Amino acid sequence: MNFHTRGTRDEPEINLIAFIDILLVVVIFLVLTTTYSKFTELKVNLPVADAEAPKQNPREVVVAVGADGRYAINRRVLEGSSVEQLTAALQESAEGGRETVVVISADAAAAHQAVINVMDAARRAGLVQITFATQQGSAGARTR
Repeated sequence: MNFHTRGTRDEPEINLIAFIDILLVVVIFLVLTTTYSKFTELKVNLPVADAEAPKQNPREVVVAVGADGRYAINRRVLEGSSVEQLTAALQESAEGGRETVVVISADAAAAHQAVINVMDAARRAGLVQITFATQQGSAGARTR
């Protein structure tokens, strides 16, 4: 007895409709149960110093960095803002003295790159003593 029928052979059929329905339910479940964290901008409080001003003031060059990226050396605004121009102005203001202290007084909204440019220009000018000006609490006095 031959039970095999020649001719048509039924292929198994995959029902895609049920598969798509199950995947859709899983996606909806994942979307509804996932919590999304919203990251806000990083808020930084700049440091405040409570130290007193030093009694002896060595020769110092005050470099002010504005929020717009402009520089002023000893209250004289520089025309450009390149590191080479800063280096030349610092060498001129320091008058060749390696004992000169560079005081960086940067605005709180100034870009970090502008402060790094001042530090790089001081290094190129041979000035190795660098300090930062801060505000004292609510009094507003400058300290180093």
